[in-house]
Order: sequence, then structure tokens, then C-alpha cells
Amino acid sequence: MIDRLEKEVDMLERHLQVLRMVIENEPIGIVKMSNETGYPHHKVRYSLRVLEEENLIEPSSQGAITTEETDEFVADLDEKVDHTIEKLEGMKIDDAAEVEN
Repeated sequence: MIDRLEKEVDMLERHLQVLRMVIENEPIGIVKMSNETGYPHHKVRYSLRVLEEENLIEPSSQGAITTEETDEFVADLDEKVDHTIEKLEGMKIDDAAEVEN
């Protein structure tokens, strides 16, 4: 059950790393991102597709570039991650068992 969550977190980490590279180096292409991150081309391509579907990046003739929605997403990201961490912390069973004892 937790394995799926770990895989999703790993994939989210990759998507965000690709987004960070676009923000810092736009326009940037798949080959350069793959070389710099060590991710295979197909994984970078998939992350770019996901980011494009979320309207966070768009393709250009020189490579991926950010959109008008990117800044707002980045501004809200830390708060959303912190909220998710709090939720996950509340799910720990060890904490509940210690309180009962």
C-alpha cells in the first residue's frame, strides 16, 4: 500500500526537478535535461508532458518554457507540501500507540 505512495512521491520529485530546470534554464530541451539530471529521455519527456497538461510549461521551437501559471504554482507549492507532510505525520501508527500506552 505504501509502495504506491513512494512511487508517486518519486515521480512528483522528478516532475518538480524538471520544472525547476525549465524555470532556471528556459528554453531547455529534453536532451540537455536528460544529460543534467541523469533521467532517461523517456522519463523527462513524460514529466514534460505532465507539466504541459498542468499548464506549467509549454513547448517552443527552442525547448520548454514556463507559462503565466508557473509562478503561482511555485508560490503555493511549499504550503501544499507542508500540508501534505502534516497529513502524513498524522497517519503514523507508532505515535498513536505511544499515546495509548
